[in-house]
Amino acid sequence: MKQKLEEIRASALQTIDAAADLAALEQLRVKFLGRKGVLTDVLRGLAQCSPEDRPVVGKVANEVKQAVADALEARKDALAASQEAASATAERLDLSLPGRRPLRGHKHPVMRVAEEISDIFIQLGFQIAAGPDVETEYYNFDSLNTPANHPARDLHDTFFVKPGVVLRTHTSPVQMRVMERTQPPVAVIVPGRVYRVDQDASHSPMFYQIEGLLVDKGISFADLKGVLRLFIQRYFGPTTKTRFRPHYFPFTEPSAEVDISCTVCSGKGCRVCKHSGWLEILGCGMVHPEVFKYANYDSETYTGFAFGLGVERIAMLTHAISSIHYLYENDLRFLEQF
Repeated sequence: MKQKLEEIRASALQTIDAAADLAALEQLRVKFLGRKGVLTDVLRGLAQCSPEDRPVVGKVANEVKQAVADALEARKDALAASQEAASATAERLDLSLPGRRPLRGHKHPVMRVAEEISDIFIQLGFQIAAGPDVETEYYNFDSLNTPANHPARDLHDTFFVKPGVVLRTHTSPVQMRVMERTQPPVAVIVPGRVYRVDQDASHSPMFYQIEGLLVDKGISFADLKGVLRLFIQRYFGPTTKTRFRPHYFPFTEPSAEVDISCTVCSGKGCRVCKHSGWLEILGCGMVHPEVFKYANYDSETYTGFAFGLGVERIAMLTHAISSIHYLYENDLRFLEQF
């Protein structure tokens, strides 16, 4: 029995010292000291020893058990220390390496263009106004002299939230809200999101618009042309030409669309301007007297003009972007160019 115990001690110490990791070490603990382990089986056989041999064998068995337990604990500490050292080496910071510059965000091209446009009008004395994206038909259509049978009020043009409530199709409702609570003179611009049932290379169901309104005594179409020409030359450059074409909007009379000389070919004609030399950028006109009635303004005393432009349209012209959808796909390869 004593010889068997010594053989177990030798075998255990040898295999424990060779254990490669903590998992293998745990298997050896179970093998030698577990309830069904080798030493446990030997200790169960003590009852078969003679009474005079039993104390001697028991003492040796306890010594072997303690030796195996001590070897297991020592190997465990050694493996843990080795793992900790390896982990420390792997995670070590090399302070001699150059630092990594963190990625910095920047403004989206649509927001940048909107701010640049707004800054020009703010310098001209306009103030920024804001209003809700979800509007009543009264503010979005009725108060802006848009009749009930106008095609813009159909489902194929306007998103209806519920009867009488829409996602605003332009930022002009804010102009009416401003006039309701403000007596002339009024000079505001209204940047914000608008929504229309429209989608192609140059249109998106949601896009940004900036509308302007100026109301005071003696305001004429010449004032409108002067303000817009000044804006265009400040934004697109002093050599940019402008052209006003007659148009129709329910809330302005007379109305016009404004073209600028092509920013790509300088008016010579190219694919971007369809060889016309001109690019349409905004609509404008003198505020219709019927709109003043809704605002309780005296149209015999006050006159005013309004204009509206699409921010994405300006961004596409400024940066030669072929599709509006590039602005909303959130592709960093595209956005990092700005």
